[in-house]
Amino acid sequence: MGHVDRHPWEPRYATRALRMQASEIRELLKLIEEPDVISFAGGIPDPTLFPIETVREAYRTALDDDAGAGRLLQYSVSEGDPALRDWIARHMAAKGIACDADNILVTSGSQQGLEFLGKLFLSPGDTALAMAPTYLGALQAFAANEPVYDELGLGPTNRTLDSYRDAAAATDGQVKFAYVVPDFANPTGITLDLPARLQLLATARDLEIPVIEDAAYTELRFEGEAAPPVQAMDVAARGTINQSRVIYCGTFSKVFMPGLRIGWICASHEIVQRLVLIKQASDLNSSALNQSVARHLAETCFDAQVARGRASYRVKRDRMLDALANHMPESVSWTVPQGGLFIWMTLPDHLDATDLLARAVAEARVAFVPGQAFFANGAGRNTLRLSYSLPDLERIDDGIARLARVMQAL
Repeated sequence: MGHVDRHPWEPRYATRALRMQASEIRELLKLIEEPDVISFAGGIPDPTLFPIETVREAYRTALDDDAGAGRLLQYSVSEGDPALRDWIARHMAAKGIACDADNILVTSGSQQGLEFLGKLFLSPGDTALAMAPTYLGALQAFAANEPVYDELGLGPTNRTLDSYRDAAAATDGQVKFAYVVPDFANPTGITLDLPARLQLLATARDLEIPVIEDAAYTELRFEGEAAPPVQAMDVAARGTINQSRVIYCGTFSKVFMPGLRIGWICASHEIVQRLVLIKQASDLNSSALNQSVARHLAETCFDAQVARGRASYRVKRDRMLDALANHMPESVSWTVPQGGLFIWMTLPDHLDATDLLARAVAEARVAFVPGQAFFANGAGRNTLRLSYSLPDLERIDDGIARLARVMQAL
C-alpha cells in the first residue's frame, strides 16, 4: 500500500475552519526560546516588571481559608467577579465613562472579548471596517465569522459613506462595526488625534454601526496630552453609556502580566447581556481565582505598576529610536510613538520584509514581524513591526545594528 498524504477519511470541516491561519507572531515567539536570537517580534511585557511577590501573596491570601478557596476554585458567574467589576467600573469612570458593574463583562483576556464581539455582530459576508494595517489578533478573532474587511479611512480620505455601503452590498452583506486601536496602535504605534476620533464617531453614527475600541495600550503613555477615550466622547454626546454605540475592550495584561488572562468589555447593558450568553456558551466563566488576584493587584498597586511600565518602556523606546537614527539607511523610515510597545518601519518599495526576516534570522540572529501580516488584503510587503518591550538596552543597540547591516547588504 502506498503512502497516504492526507487524512484517511475526509473531515467535513466548517467553511470557517478553512479561513483559520496560524499567527505569524505566535510562530515567531518560538524564537525567543533561542538565547542567541535578539527578538523584536512579540509585543510581550517585560517580565522583570511583574510584581511577582505581590502575586504570590495574593494567591496565598486567596487560598488561605478553605471556604474562600473552595469558592474561588469552583465555577463562578459568567459576568465576572462582582468586586472586580466594581473596581473596573470605577476605573472607567475616572476615564470619563460613567458606568456600573452591569456595564462590565470580565473576559479571558481582551482577545476573548474581540472573539465574542465578532460572534455577536458578524454573519458570513458582512463587512468589518479596520485601519490598514491593524492588529493581527483582531483579524484572527473575527475571521471565523467569515467577514469581509474594508479599510477604515480617517483623516484626509476620499472614502464616502456610500462607498462603504456599496462595497458591503457587493458581497451581499452589511457594514457591521468599525474596529480601532486608538492609542499607540498595534502595529504602528500611532495614536488617533481628537479630530480623527470625532470623524470616527461621525462615521459610525451615519453608518449606524458600533465602534470597537481596543484600549490594550492606553495606560502606557510616555509623553503628550492624552485624548479622551472614544467611548468617553460618545457617552458625553449621548448622555449615558446605555445609549453609546462604542464598546471598550480593556485588559490587565500590559499593566500586570498576561498570564492572568483577565480583560474586560465595557458597553451598554443590552450588549453586555448578549455577550454574557456567548460567554456562557464558550467557557462558562473566567478563572475566579485569577479574577481575585487581579482585583487584589488592581486595588493595591495599579498606579504603581503603570508608572513602572511607563518609565521602563519609555527608556527602551528612546534607545531604539536612537539606534535606528544611528544605524539605519536613509531610505528607511519609522514611526515615533508617544507610548505603547511598537515602532513601525517602512522599507524601500523593492524590499520584502519576509525575505528580510529570513536573512536577518539566519545571518544576524535578529527577529521582527513582517508587516504584511497586519493587512487584511495582503499589502504592506515592505513594512515591518519592531517591539522594544522585551530586550534589554544593550540588546536593543546590538539588534538594531545587526539588522541595519543586513539591510545595507540588500
